[in-house]
Amino acid sequence: MEIVQWLRRFWVNREALPTGTAGERRAEAFLKKLGFRVLARNWRSPRDHRDELDLICLDGVVVVFVEVKTRSVAALVPGYYTIDRRKKNALRRAADAYLKSFSLDQRPRTFRFDVVEITQSAGGDSEVRHFENIPLFPKNYWP
Repeated sequence: MEIVQWLRRFWVNREALPTGTAGERRAEAFLKKLGFRVLARNWRSPRDHRDELDLICLDGVVVVFVEVKTRSVAALVPGYYTIDRRKKNALRRAADAYLKSFSLDQRPRTFRFDVVEITQSAGGDSEVRHFENIPLFPKNYWP
């Protein structure tokens, strides 16, 4: 019975949200203010549910795959630098699956990869940094 009560408090209390989820919500609000339209949140590939795209947005006619990194102010490494080769490969696989889910005539012609870094202080204040067009895809890439 105690576990059920704890779970109820966890789901009802917004302050108990994991840092990543709160960061994704903050990044989504930030991108909307810039004029982005959110197409999907936490999109997972149907073939391999491990590969996930945090946000898929539309910036004009450009499809933007967004990776959100939430870090503490005291973190030694900024979130931008935590995206290593393994993570880039997983993001590329997920982006491939998303793009291939469209028929050829409906497939987006232009897409890019962005990183939104949320830095949170102990007081709850947050700073948002937006890195556009990170080199995730090869120059002449087309899925």
